Formats: sequence, C-alpha cells, structure tokens
Amino acid sequence: MAETGLSNQGEQEFGACEALSLSYEDWQEKVRAWNEPRFRADQITRWIYVQKVFDCHEMSNLSKGLREKISYELLMTLPILIQEQKSKDGTFKYLWQMADGQRVESVILNHGGYTTACLSSQVGCPLACSFCATGGMGFVRNLTSAEILGQFLMMERRAVELLTGKGNGINNVVFMGMGEPFLNMDDVFASIRTLQHPKMRALGARHITISTSGVIPGILALADFELPVRLSVSLHAPNDVLRSKLMPVNKTYSLSSLIEALRHYKEKTKERVTFEYVLIEGVNDDPQLAYEMAALLDGLEPYVNLIRYNPVPGKEAYKRSSETRVKAFCAALKELRIEFEVRQEKGTDIMAACGQLAVSANRK
Repeated sequence: MAETGLSNQGEQEFGACEALSLSYEDWQEKVRAWNEPRFRADQITRWIYVQKVFDCHEMSNLSKGLREKISYELLMTLPILIQEQKSKDGTFKYLWQMADGQRVESVILNHGGYTTACLSSQVGCPLACSFCATGGMGFVRNLTSAEILGQFLMMERRAVELLTGKGNGINNVVFMGMGEPFLNMDDVFASIRTLQHPKMRALGARHITISTSGVIPGILALADFELPVRLSVSLHAPNDVLRSKLMPVNKTYSLSSLIEALRHYKEKTKERVTFEYVLIEGVNDDPQLAYEMAALLDGLEPYVNLIRYNPVPGKEAYKRSSETRVKAFCAALKELRIEFEVRQEKGTDIMAACGQLAVSANRK
C-alpha cells in the first residue's frame, strides 16, 4: 500500500480527493468552505510543499478542528520507495510504486552545486523509440498530477537528507524520465503550476524543462498557455527517413511540421529551444548529418545537447559512438557555428542515464 498522509484511514469522507491534486486556488476554496481565514491556505501549502509534512496532525499552527476537517475530506497517497540506487558519480535513481501497484523510476542529478529532479510523466511510453529502454516497456497509463508531485516531494525530502550542507533541496526539474510529457499534458501542466506557484513550491521561472519527442499539439499548447518553462526536443536525426526509423512518432509528426511548430513557439515565447541528439555509432553520427541539422534548424538559434548513446539491454545492435566520431561530429557543428555541448554522463552504472529508465514488473 502506498504511503498515506493527511487523512485517517477508516474515518474519511467517501470520495475524498487527493490533496496533491489541489491547486492553490482549490485550497483557498477549501478553507473558505470550512469557514477559515484565507491565510490558512498559505499555512497548509507551506507545510506540504516547503516543510514536507504530510500528516495534518503534525501541522502545529492549525487548530484541532481544522486538522480534523482536512483529515476527513482529503488524503495524500504518496509513492512507496521500493529501491534507491547511488551511482559512483553521485546520481541517485529511485523506483517508486504507486497505489495501484504500477512502478516508475526517477532520478536526482547533482552537478555544479545544483540538484535536478528528473521526473516521469507516464508508466511506460507509447512512442517506442528504437534505442530507448522506456519505449521497450510499452505504455500502461498516465500519471496523475498528484503522482507526479508525489515523486517530486518524496525525492526532495530524500535529497535534503542525503545532501545536508549542499543546498536546500531540488533546484531544477526536468520532465525527462519515463513517458512523453505532452501525451499527458493536463497533469504535467497542473503539476508545473503547483511547483511554480509562489505560495506552494515556488520553483523559479525557467527552472523546469519539458522534454518532448516532437508531439506538436503539446508544443503549440505550451506556446499558448505561456508556462515559463524551458522546452527541449529529442531530435536524434535531421531527416525524415532516418528519424522515422529511430522514432516512430516522426511518422505522425514529420520534421517539417515539427520545425513549423517550433518556429511558432519561438515567435510566441521568444524562448530558445534545446535539441537533444543521441550519437549512435554508424547510425546518426556521420558529420554530414550535422550539415543537414544546421539546414533544418536554420533560424531557430538552436542549442544542441549531444549525448553519447547509453547501452540498453536487448538493444545490443546499437553502440555508442567512438571518441573519434564524436569529435568529428562536434567539429562539423563548430564549423557550422551551431552552439552545442557534449552532455556529461551521469548515472550510467545504475541505468539512470538518458534512455535507460525502465521497469519490467508493471501490469498492463
């Protein structure tokens, strides 16, 4: 059973809702309905999102009567920590079990004094990218906003315990774990609003990144909703033939339509887009493809993250590019004046790196 807080089991209103699904405005409405002053919403959300106190009976500045109302009407179902692994480079990977028994993985990355939480948005992934472990799982279901926030809160509480003296918790969030965030837009956007709200977790603007495989409706929605987040696009190939082999989503959203959507996004938000490019030996690491990439992304002011392919069980046909081929690809990008970096490897020894997250025991 998942860890619970706020409510008393057996003494709860039928149909009680998840506390983590409530926006700040929802909390204000709750305290109004309970005939409590508005500042009570601030106190409650601070307990949950800042102090990581999940049992209302430990919220010492609330009256006993208010604590009983919270306990009766709301519950907080937190994910169970099944496994924690630590990489030799200080990366932590977590295996979480949700209330229905489904499991997801998430990661804490430490770099340059900053702590980043890599969150999952789905159990599995329907996009089936040929080089990705998560895609090999298939798709089970979307995570709710409460489950996404539960991951974050449990990870941050753990990060504070593990990294005492090295910061006050999590600085950044990236939706780069299991799943395609834009195929679970409503719950991902709701969780982001909670994480960014000044009365809740108050993560600063642009401290959150959404990574997409190129789901165009999500890109357009992000532009229209004007959420202050960063956008990262998994590119991995600069032409439709190769990209469709690596990423079946390209058969639905071609590169030409993707680039058109990204131009709209850039025009609307004035934000720069980052492009992820996994280098696979003999597949997409020919320097000529760097020239194709430059032509494709012309006018977008791209920033390219080059990622050495991380080994995945069952996909032994793919190999990471040799140092020589990586240098040749980088030289081409430099000649083309495309800004780029080769991402520092993190968590490969515990299967926590890009493309390596997967759970084998989930039930479809």
